[in-house]
Amino acid sequence: MNPDTPTPGTTPLLTPDVLVIGGGPAGLTAAARLAPRVPGEVLVVEREAEAGGIPRHSDHTGYGLRDLHRVMRGPRYAAHLAARAAEAGAVIHTRTMVTGWADAHTAEVTGPAGRRRIRARAVVLATGARERPRPARRVPGDRPHGVYTTGQLQNVVHLHHGRVGRRAVIVGAELVSWSAVLTLREAGCAVALMATEHPAAESYAAFTVPGRTLLRVPVATRTRVTRVIGRGRLAAVEIEHLDTGARRTVECDTLVFTGDWIPDHELARAAGLDLDPGTLGPLVDTALRTSRPGVFAAGNLLHPVDTADVAALDGAHVADQVLRHLAGDGDGEESPGVRIMAEPPLRWIAPGLLRPGAPAPPRNRLLLWTDEFVRVPRVTVRQDGRTVARRTLPWPAAPGRALRIPWSVLRNVDDRGGPVTVGVH
Repeated sequence: MNPDTPTPGTTPLLTPDVLVIGGGPAGLTAAARLAPRVPGEVLVVEREAEAGGIPRHSDHTGYGLRDLHRVMRGPRYAAHLAARAAEAGAVIHTRTMVTGWADAHTAEVTGPAGRRRIRARAVVLATGARERPRPARRVPGDRPHGVYTTGQLQNVVHLHHGRVGRRAVIVGAELVSWSAVLTLREAGCAVALMATEHPAAESYAAFTVPGRTLLRVPVATRTRVTRVIGRGRLAAVEIEHLDTGARRTVECDTLVFTGDWIPDHELARAAGLDLDPGTLGPLVDTALRTSRPGVFAAGNLLHPVDTADVAALDGAHVADQVLRHLAGDGDGEESPGVRIMAEPPLRWIAPGLLRPGAPAPPRNRLLLWTDEFVRVPRVTVRQDGRTVARRTLPWPAAPGRALRIPWSVLRNVDDRGGPVTVGVH
C-alpha cells in the first residue's frame, strides 16, 4: 500500500521532502530556492487566505531592496514572492494551520481538505512575529473600540477596506510606527501624536525627519500612555512624561500600539525546541538549525523584528543549510555548541549558538537588540574570562531596530570553549 494512502479511519499522511511552516518572506524564499533542488516535494503551509505574510497588507513602498534589489509596495512584494515559489515548483496550501506534532518530524494540520499529517525529511519554521496587543502591555483604563496593533489596523484598512477613526495616537516611534502613519493617512485619519518612552524616536532619521515635517506628525519622547478613556468608542488617552511626571489628556478616537514584538513561537514551544530567553524564539546556530536535527527556523521568528527583506535573506540562507542536511552533510549538527549571549543594555543576539563547522550567519551579520541608545557602539566580545575582540561601529545602536554587527567579531572564539558574551558601551 502507498504510505501516503490512509487506511479507513486514519488521518491522511503527506510525505514531502521539506515542510515549510509559514508563507511569509522567509518561508516563501526558502521554498523557492529549495523546490528546484530537491527530488521530492516542498510543501508550504500558511494559515492566512493568501501567502505573503505581513507585506500583503502593508500597502506602501519600501519592500524588496536587499533581496530583490528593487523597491516595491508591500502587496506586490508579497505576491511576487508567492508567485516565485509556486513557479519554482513549491506547493502552497493556504488556510491551513499546524495544530500540533504527532512526532519529531510529523506535523498535524487542519485546512480546507480536513485534518492531515505531514511527515517531512526536513522542517523549516518561518512563523514570523507579532506586536504585543494592549492587554499584554498592561495599559489601564476603559476597554473601548478603536484600539489596534499595526497589523490589525492594516488588516482593517488594506484588506477589508474598513473605516477607522479621524484622530489617532500612536504608541511607539519605530519603523513600523511610520507604517501605521501611512495606513492611517490612507484611511483619512490624522495623527495627533506619536509617543515613545525613549529619549529619541527609535526609527532612522530618514523616516523620522520627513514624518515630522512632511506628514506633520508630532513625536513626544520620554512619554507613555497611562490610561485609555472611552465608553463604547475611544475618546481620549492620558499620557505621562516620564522625567517630570506631568500628565495630560489627548483627545483621539483611534489608538495604535506599534512595535514591542514577540515571535510566533507556539509551534516551537509545542515541539519542545530549545528557546532563546532573549528573543523568545527557537535557539539556533549560524546554520539556523534548532535543537532538533532536521528542524530549522528562519526570519522574524528568530529576531523579532527585522525588515521583510532581511527575513527573506534568512530564507535563502536556511534553504542552503536544509540541502546540506538532506545530503547528509550536517557538520556539527549533534554538537551542543557554544552559547552566544548578549549583555545589557543588549536584550538579545541572533543567532545564539556557535557549532563547529557551521557556516557564517545570513549576510555575515549578527543581529542584536538594544534597550538603550548608544551613539557610537563599542562592541566587546568575551569568552572564558578573556577579551577576544573589540570593534567600534560607525552606526548607532537604537531601541526599536536591529543592530547589525560583522560576523568577524567572533573570528577568534573557541567553538569548543565556554559561553561567549557580546556587549556594547
